[in-house]
Amino acid sequence: MTVTPTAAPAPTGATRTPRPVLVAAWVVPVMIVGGFAMLAIVPVTVVVVGVLRDVRLRALRWWAAALAVAYATPLALWAIGPDRAPSLTKDMHPAFAVLIVAVSVGLLAVLHLRGWWGRRG
Repeated sequence: MTVTPTAAPAPTGATRTPRPVLVAAWVVPVMIVGGFAMLAIVPVTVVVVGVLRDVRLRALRWWAAALAVAYATPLALWAIGPDRAPSLTKDMHPAFAVLIVAVSVGLLAVLHLRGWWGRRG
């Protein structure tokens, strides 16, 4: 008797999050807390573009917009400030850092828990 391998069945009831969006969403708070706030523009952009392009992530558009606004506010204040620090991390008020990390953690929670919502026993 010969056994032929078959493909693993697709997960039922849960939609998979694209890996670049998931990784970028994890990198944002790490970079902000780690002191690389200016470089965090890359993962913020990946999250926003990934959420806007993927129809399955439509429910996360408000979270992505909140993350973009939370990040763009201190970036704009740094860019237009008269006497700005050499880095965004040194110039950013700690409240903005806390806000960005909080929105990012909220987005991560929704990304990880969205497959559990609506499931029956």
